[in-house]
This record gives sequence, C-alpha cells and structure tokens, in this order.
Amino acid sequence: MKLSSLICQDCSKAAVLFNSKKRIIEFISQLAHEQLPQLSQQEILNALLSREKLGSTGIGRGIAIPHGRMSGVENPLAIIIVSESPIDFDAIDNRPVDIFVALIVPDGDSQLHLKTLATIADKLNDKDFCKQLRSAKTDQDLYHVIAAQS
Repeated sequence: MKLSSLICQDCSKAAVLFNSKKRIIEFISQLAHEQLPQLSQQEILNALLSREKLGSTGIGRGIAIPHGRMSGVENPLAIIIVSESPIDFDAIDNRPVDIFVALIVPDGDSQLHLKTLATIADKLNDKDFCKQLRSAKTDQDLYHVIAAQS
C-alpha cells in the first residue's frame, strides 16, 4: 500500500499554525468532512477524540497518527498536516508534535485498519522522509514529498 494512494493533494497541509491538540483535531475533522461529506464534521471529531481518550496517538519523535473507525466510510482516508510550530499532544515521549497523519478507516475492517496504520508508521520511521515533510513550505510541496516517496 502506498501513502500516496491514501492522501490526496487537498489532504496535505503544510506550515499550519495551531496551538492545541483539540484545535488540530478539529481541523483534521474539517478536512476529513470535505472528503467524506456523508459524515458530519462532528461525527468525525467524536471518533478521533474517542480514540485519543484511550491513549494519545502521539507516537514520539514529533509524530502523531490520530485515527478513527467509522461506519459510512468505504476506503481509508489519510490526511497529513505539518505544523509550523510543534504543539503539545501528550505523545509517549512527552515531546511536542509537528507531523500529523490522521486516518479514517471503515468500521469493522480491522485488517485494513492495521495494514494502513502499519504502512503509515513504517514510512514515518524514515528520518529523511520526516525531514522532507518538515521542510515543505507549501501544501503542494508537501504533497510532492508524499507522491515521490510512496
């Protein structure tokens, strides 16, 4: 599975500026709703926040993978956001987060969910790839990094 098959250009946002975990998740919900209009922004927000209540999706090294399973979704949707300034996200290493790869997957397809999460996590283990993500200054630059690496 390629990262570029999950993330469209409209779902790639570089140099955003938010100051809280809640606000970045609200922004992710808004972007996801634009791609999945059959779901309300509030439903998406609730799914992401419910998952965060189980434990932070901040995996360390300035990276978070907020995700949620939802009915009414046929294919996984990923959104990548790189924040201009890292924000506190309760990550497991207590470091602030600046790379967010959010994922909305169909409810009930655990195998697809795990495979998609594994693909994303594997790509984010590449330090050079993360450096390129952090260097992107425009949404288009960010998407080109995704497309070139996948």
